[in-house]
Amino acid sequence: MTNEAIETLHEAMFEAMVAGDLAELDSILASGFTLTHMTGYVQSRSEWLEAIESGEMQYHRMETVESTRSRDGTVPALTARTLTDATIWGSRATWRLTLRSWFEPRGNGWVITRTVASTW
Repeated sequence: MTNEAIETLHEAMFEAMVAGDLAELDSILASGFTLTHMTGYVQSRSEWLEAIESGEMQYHRMETVESTRSRDGTVPALTARTLTDATIWGSRATWRLTLRSWFEPRGNGWVITRTVASTW
């Protein structure tokens, strides 16, 4: 996977989050995908997509401030510092989030296997 492909897939996730595009998220997230929130709560793919669909989690804007690519062994990863304007379980704020995502090949493309959020 090229660095450009990793960045493109990561940006596609951000765009789909803001658009509430569940079909796009479904196509780019691994079936076992998990999102670890800044609180440490690990949310399954299905639970996260349901929260987006119900409006419990609404992403209004995500701005990538900087990003870096790395490898964990043979697995490509991308770390993005973002300004994330979101309403999460009723609380709206702009969070300074570091989102670290890992990728793996699936079929002819790649998927995101997990993302871990923390503050910066």
